[in-house]
Amino acid sequence: MEASPSPQQSNVTLYGAATVAIISLEVFAGMWINAFIICVLCIAWVKKKTLNSNEKILLLLGFSRFSYLIFTWIYRLLSIIYPKFLQVQTIRQPLRTFASFFNCSNLWVSACLCGFYCIKIANFRNSFFIYLKVKIDRMVPWLLLGSEILALTISTFNSDLKETLQRNNINFTCQGDFWEVTIRADKHLFASFFLAGLVFAASLMVVVFSAVCLLFSLWRHKRRMQTNSMKDLSMDAHIRATKSVLSFLVMYSINFVCLVLTIIFCTKKENIMTLLLYIYLCAFPGVHSLILIFSNSKLEKELMKILSWVKSKYSMT
Repeated sequence: MEASPSPQQSNVTLYGAATVAIISLEVFAGMWINAFIICVLCIAWVKKKTLNSNEKILLLLGFSRFSYLIFTWIYRLLSIIYPKFLQVQTIRQPLRTFASFFNCSNLWVSACLCGFYCIKIANFRNSFFIYLKVKIDRMVPWLLLGSEILALTISTFNSDLKETLQRNNINFTCQGDFWEVTIRADKHLFASFFLAGLVFAASLMVVVFSAVCLLFSLWRHKRRMQTNSMKDLSMDAHIRATKSVLSFLVMYSINFVCLVLTIIFCTKKENIMTLLLYIYLCAFPGVHSLILIFSNSKLEKELMKILSWVKSKYSMT
C-alpha cells in the first residue's frame, strides 16, 4: 500500500505553489506595465527620430525592469519546481548573471532618473550645479552607458564569486581540509555580500541626495514666491518631480531593506520571511513604473487612451 505524503511534504508543496502563483501574478503585471512604457517610447522614437533625455532614461529603465522580471521569474520557478535544473552550471550561472545584471541596471538607472530630475528641476546658484544643469542632456547617454558597464562588471564578478562558493561547498566533503575550505568559503561569501551591499547603498545615497535637494529647492522656491507675492509656473514642475522622487525614495528604501535581508537570509532555508521579501522585490518594478506613468503626461495620456478604448469595447459587448 502506498504511503501518504507527510505533513512536511504537503507544506513544502503548498509553499511552493503559493510562491509561484503570487510571484507569477506580480511578474506578469510588472512586465505588462514596463512593456507599455517601452512600446510608447519606441513608437515616439520612430515618429520623432529622437528622444529627449528623460525618455531615454525611462526607455532603458523599462527594458531593464522587463528583463529583470523575466529572468527572476525563470530562476524562482526553476528553484521551486525544478531545482535539479539549477544544479547544472550552464543553466544556473547565466540565469543568475542576467538576473543580477538587470537588477543592478534597474537600481542604477533609477538613481540616474532621480538625479536627472534633481538637476533639471531644482534651482541653486552654485556654479557646479549650473554647469551640470547646462550639460546634463549631453551627459545622460554617458551616464546610462556607465551604469550598464558598472552593472555588467558587478554582476559578472558577483556571479563568479557565488559559483566559486557553491563549488567549494559541493567539494569540501570529498577533498581538502574542512577548516581551510570553510575559511575560503567565508571569504568569498563576505566579498559577494560586501559588493552587493555597496551597490545597493551607493544607488540609495544618490536617491536620498536627490530627494533632499529637491525638497530644499522647493522650500526655497515657495518661500521666495510668498515673499514676492508672485505666481510661478515652475512650481507645478517642482511639486510633480518632488512627489515622484519622494514616492520613489520610500519604495526604494523599503526595496533596499528587502535586498539586504535577502543577503542575510540567502544561506538559510527558505521560509515565509523570504517569500514576503521576494513578493515585494517582484512587485517593486511594476508598482514604481506605474507611478512613473502617472507622473509623465505623455505616458499617462497614452494609458488613458488605451483604457478608454478597452472600456468602449466592453460597453459595446
